[in-house]
Amino acid sequence: MDKFSQLRKEYPVFIYHSYEINEEGFSCHFSIGEYNFYPKWKWNKNYFTEKTDRKLIDTIAFSLGMTELISYWKCACPPTVLVKCGALDEFQINWWKKLYFNGLGEFFYRNAITTDFESFMTIIPDNTEPPRFSETGTERKGAVIPVGGGKDSVVTLELLSGMKEDNVCYLINPRGATLNCAHTAGYEDDKIIGFSRSIDKALIERNNDGWLNGHTPFSAIVAFSSYLCAVLAGKKYIALSNESSANETYVSGMEVNHQYSKSTEFERDFREYTEKYFLPEPEYFSLLRPWSEWQIAREFVKYPKYFPVFQSCNLGSKTDIWCGKCAKCLYVYILLSAFLTDDILTEIFGCNMLDNPEFLPMFDGLVLDGEDKPFECVGTKDEVRLSLEMSLKLRKNNPPALLKAYYGYKEIGGFDIPVLDNFFDNDNFVPKELLLLLKG
Repeated sequence: MDKFSQLRKEYPVFIYHSYEINEEGFSCHFSIGEYNFYPKWKWNKNYFTEKTDRKLIDTIAFSLGMTELISYWKCACPPTVLVKCGALDEFQINWWKKLYFNGLGEFFYRNAITTDFESFMTIIPDNTEPPRFSETGTERKGAVIPVGGGKDSVVTLELLSGMKEDNVCYLINPRGATLNCAHTAGYEDDKIIGFSRSIDKALIERNNDGWLNGHTPFSAIVAFSSYLCAVLAGKKYIALSNESSANETYVSGMEVNHQYSKSTEFERDFREYTEKYFLPEPEYFSLLRPWSEWQIAREFVKYPKYFPVFQSCNLGSKTDIWCGKCAKCLYVYILLSAFLTDDILTEIFGCNMLDNPEFLPMFDGLVLDGEDKPFECVGTKDEVRLSLEMSLKLRKNNPPALLKAYYGYKEIGGFDIPVLDNFFDNDNFVPKELLLLLKG
């Protein structure tokens, strides 16, 4: 019996027992068999006021617990999920199942799990009548800008600089890169909202014991927590930095998207959910959705003040460095190599990543059709190819190892490189008053 089936048989029920939110933070309680889990969040200060709608905040908090749920459920994948707190109607049950199923696509694939939407989980709530809310006439202005420390959120910070007085930056587990990017953009500490999220050690222990582990839709946690942040801060917008490229699948011939919860599909679903069960505002959208990653890189290089502080390498996130060895580092290096010299890039990344033939397997996954993309937040192969075309022009007199390899691939495959200069994805939710920032 495979591990997935064995664990489901041994632990058939997952329970969402309770949640609590107050001036200090948020916590919830899950259990699988004899194991209990208590995820916790802490705010960097008290954001509750006498005008805070406690009932609305409570309902958003329950949903934040539903996003946390999937990280704990996946360790044993119990077929039945009992929800003993909050309330879920039939639409919500299907909504959460869709998020979980699609958001776990990579998890299922990498753990060789074969399942389907109907059978992977049954959600049974005690209460099937969720509360409803109506707009109270609260005037909201400005935007919450989630800052991850990479080039994308930097571009959003700069595009929305004209609204800076009314905006706030939102950081989950603030660290050097995220704080430094916010400060470099001109946001003082009083305009930075920091939520600290901690994973229960009991989950880490289960993983160390050989239970199932893998990727979950983290950006859904960003969505619900940033919505909570926006309600507490009285903001009109939640301006994400997810690009059009996030919609592309990662595994050849399969619908497996490492970035599902950054996709337009999830964004559309989330907006529907918040309008139906919370309020029409704050309005959640990805400011950079009309653009490709390549266009974002082209815009980013206009702001060299961020070169010493931005960082989006997962392996180096705890120490705020680019590891210079992973697919994410290689991908960002390639994008920026279309615009920047190797001297500048080496200063950022600590090495010339294009001149290391050991990276060829990762390189092939980023470039070649039929090769699976690395499971990192990376853009399309067409964007990588266009970046390499431009990079070759800058380095034609002395091309490094990976550019030489790419040149050889061109001779064999004859890639059709699209012109992405004027790409604009019209399937977006950017408010009309902000679209001009992208069309200039």
